[in-house]
Amino acid sequence: MAKNTSLYFRIVEGRNLPAKDVSGTSDPYCIVKVDNEVVARTATVWKNLNPFWGEEYTLHLPMGFHSLSFHVMDEDTIGHDDVIGKITLTKEAIGAQAKGLDCWLNLTKVDPDEEVQGEIHLGLELLKDTEKISLRCQVIELILSFVFSGKLGALRLKVRLVEDQILPSMYYQPLIDLLVDALTMLEEVTTVESRQDVAMTLVKIYLGQGLVVPFLDYLNTREVNHTTDPNTLFRSNSLASKAMEQFMKAVGMLYLHEVLKPIINRIFDEKKYIELDPISFKGAVSEAEVRDSSVELLQSYLTSIIESIVSSVDQCPPVMRVAFKQLHKRVEEQFTEPENEDVKYLAISGFFFLRFFAPAILTPKLFQLRDQHADTRTSRTLLLLAKALQSVGNLGLQLGHGKEQWMAPLHPIILRSVASVKDFLDKLIDIDHDTVPQRAVFTASVTVKEGFLHKHKAEGPQLLSRFAFKKRYFWLTSETLSYAKTPDWQVRSSIPIQCVCAVERVDENAFQQQNVMQVITQDNDGQLHTMYIQCKNVNELNQWLSAIRKVSIYNERMLPSFHPGVHRSGKWTCCLQADRAVAGCSRTHSAVTLGDWSDPLDPDVETQTIYKQLLQGKDKLRLVPENVLDGAECTVQQMKPCQGIAARLLVVIEDLEQAHATFQRREKEDATSVIMNP
Repeated sequence: MAKNTSLYFRIVEGRNLPAKDVSGTSDPYCIVKVDNEVVARTATVWKNLNPFWGEEYTLHLPMGFHSLSFHVMDEDTIGHDDVIGKITLTKEAIGAQAKGLDCWLNLTKVDPDEEVQGEIHLGLELLKDTEKISLRCQVIELILSFVFSGKLGALRLKVRLVEDQILPSMYYQPLIDLLVDALTMLEEVTTVESRQDVAMTLVKIYLGQGLVVPFLDYLNTREVNHTTDPNTLFRSNSLASKAMEQFMKAVGMLYLHEVLKPIINRIFDEKKYIELDPISFKGAVSEAEVRDSSVELLQSYLTSIIESIVSSVDQCPPVMRVAFKQLHKRVEEQFTEPENEDVKYLAISGFFFLRFFAPAILTPKLFQLRDQHADTRTSRTLLLLAKALQSVGNLGLQLGHGKEQWMAPLHPIILRSVASVKDFLDKLIDIDHDTVPQRAVFTASVTVKEGFLHKHKAEGPQLLSRFAFKKRYFWLTSETLSYAKTPDWQVRSSIPIQCVCAVERVDENAFQQQNVMQVITQDNDGQLHTMYIQCKNVNELNQWLSAIRKVSIYNERMLPSFHPGVHRSGKWTCCLQADRAVAGCSRTHSAVTLGDWSDPLDPDVETQTIYKQLLQGKDKLRLVPENVLDGAECTVQQMKPCQGIAARLLVVIEDLEQAHATFQRREKEDATSVIMNP
């Protein structure tokens, strides 16, 4: 029976942090570690003792991790960053909270007696004679950093640990067969808080089965048929709304990046002061001058965004277009009155603009459009643009009715865009349903990740040079990791993903460089080859590590250990072994990955998640009348109405409970047998 462990955590905010700079403030950021391996880094919040991050992460982990720690640092432009404090949570402490942790936790000082605060280089030698074996240890170099603080402040964290025993696929098939008819009851027994996770899980299940369009069509049809006022359509946090949101993120993130990244980068680079609200004006420049320059800039930015979106029909994933086509059809069938002519457009644009593009513009980092949060000035620009794009998505119908009348200078451009937006939506849904594959999030030919990195030139004598890293453009697909001098370079060098056997960090002292990773491959003769790649920061490093690990996760020849150093001057810098081919001195971390839209589809893992939700709602299912006709109001042919769903669900849940108990008992018996018969 397979095991699956995931950690969900959100670094919300900090308060009352100590001032570490001479200006009386700090520039805080957080580093997250699992068993002393850095897995995430938040953005830096400049000059703030009460920072807000709001950054969420999902980590897929091996079962054997011990602790999760959050280190709050103060970024310094000159010299080393200062340690403010830390919070350490053991696996047992996290797992003891069934619903997870959601609280303020006080930072504690970093105690040099409890954990490493620097580097120690040891020389080890095994001595053998006829009578005994001895180990000689020599301290070669010791570099320590001591940090003592007074009142350190606190962090607000949300942390949840999910550990699952995954049964063989055949045990989940009865639930999958029944799940289509049980969607309504699943919504009834889940909480509002868990609905987003449930929605994402269902989307993954049906993507894996190639049934995501009929699944969404079922939920959307039910929602449409239960809505009498078109103004309230999809406005709640229903399972249908959440499923559409998660579906767009699962299949549309690469598309969103293509459309928005150039204009988002331009806004960040230009850092213009933009303001329309008279209450917020500041500086020596007159209000009229600020307003005029702001209107001109916002019109330019907004025009670029709208033009990029309305010209992106061919870039939009076909499966996304088909889902919107079905939604358009259901809304048009339900709201036939002439006064509701625009509802079929609003239903699509409500998801497309209000729940996909506008949030990405508001917080680009959360959609991986930027590595850092925007500064105060840029954040204000993004907020104004997000508000304007929401009005575009509403087809300008709410203009002039809100409290923010100072947005009026943008109303003309918003109204002028309505015709082009409708034309775009008409073209978006003009697609043949039957020719669109629905089974995978991305195909082999689609680039999962790309960008400039620095590749080490070669193994050998030049390894000593810190300048041996050359800038190259990398592409990662599910089949190859390739690189060239520039994005337009005709000749590419490629590594087959099936040859990858480890992807790991490299110690800083190996090249005297930070953020270096190694991709270890094995050729047909069994020889190992290592390529060293440097990323520009720790976030980029984590993203590339995670992305390559995910596409190689099913490789058969993954290494159990690796060398975090390099082999030079006749020995490994990490363990001082002379043999270049000696087994690695540290265990690999191939199971540690960041959860995101590109996670491999695993139907068994996803179905286990649904089973746990139903298990928690088992008492509610027992109260459902036997004569309930779930889905009887739905006209979707793929989703058949049936009687007694609750009773059938209870049988399936109890069968899965029994299967879990049986496998756990066998594991205990096997463990006992090993102890008794070593």
